[in-house]
Amino acid sequence: MPEKESYGRIVVLSERVKTVKTIWKIVVFTVLLGIGFGGYFFYKAKEKEQNKVFEKRAELVTELAALEVNEYEKDPIVYDGLTLQELADKLDRSLNSTISGYGYLYASYCLEKGVDPYMAVAITLHETGCKWECSYLTSACNNVGGQKGTPSCGGGSYMRYDTMEEGIKGYIDNLYDGYISRGLTTPDTIGPRYAASTTWAQKIYYYIDEIRAN
Repeated sequence: MPEKESYGRIVVLSERVKTVKTIWKIVVFTVLLGIGFGGYFFYKAKEKEQNKVFEKRAELVTELAALEVNEYEKDPIVYDGLTLQELADKLDRSLNSTISGYGYLYASYCLEKGVDPYMAVAITLHETGCKWECSYLTSACNNVGGQKGTPSCGGGSYMRYDTMEEGIKGYIDNLYDGYISRGLTTPDTIGPRYAASTTWAQKIYYYIDEIRAN
């Protein structure tokens, strides 16, 4: 009998061991399965998060591009229905020879000083011949408005400027200080003080119309 009882105990223990092993296999499998699902969901969550980041970056790039376009479109009108750059381009189309390409300087400095840019360029064209080929006074001494004074250009009564920028600004300064600030704002009122010719104003108006239409 004792042998049978021992055998029975061994069988029971063996079954228990098998049960424990089975349970452990189930536990290990469950843990591994959980880790696998957890890793999968973690990966999908990270992927979703990265996609959101990429989408946000794309939105920001689009917004920045739109802002740049809007900033360009919002350039203010400064004169005659034109933006500053449009005005400069229009003036440039009438400026040739030595003063070619100075449209932006004429436009910006005239507006800063309160001088009509069309009239300022028109007087320059008449006084210098720069509609076609600038005079010696302009090409050699950077004098764009027939300004008199010192230092002298070649020993005469006309003034010499070191650079074209100085010459253009000096001319516009003189136009404002000597005429515009005193209420002489049109070729008709400027003419008698600016030139001896009685047809001076008529010629300036001709150039103004040409510049405006250009």
